[in-house]
Amino acid sequence: MTKFLLVLLGGAIGTGCRFGLVNLLVLVLREPPKYPYATFFINITGSLAIGFLAELFDARIPVSPELRAMLLVGVLGGYTTFSSFSLETLNLIRDNKPGAALLYSAGSVVLGLLATWAGVQLARMI
Repeated sequence: MTKFLLVLLGGAIGTGCRFGLVNLLVLVLREPPKYPYATFFINITGSLAIGFLAELFDARIPVSPELRAMLLVGVLGGYTTFSSFSLETLNLIRDNKPGAALLYSAGSVVLGLLATWAGVQLARMI
């Protein structure tokens, strides 16, 4: 139960960071950007952070499963799910499964876009 609550707390922190960064960018630009700079920044920095922390925790600084879950699943999951996608793809490559990595990454992007499009179409039908 403790791990679950820590993941919830981490998710709130990550989501708050994402929301704050998006709104900060709008304030700096004084209008919503025409390109999703904030999301791009969040996805790339989240990927950097999950790679850094996962490797650090695995190889140099062992942490409790609760802290690992709070930071990797909670904070970074709330900040961006793209970071989890990136780590999972890298793990498939590390496990010498390049075909699975390619299928997973391409499938995630293509099907994610199609699902988003389908969601838009469904909403337009209401």
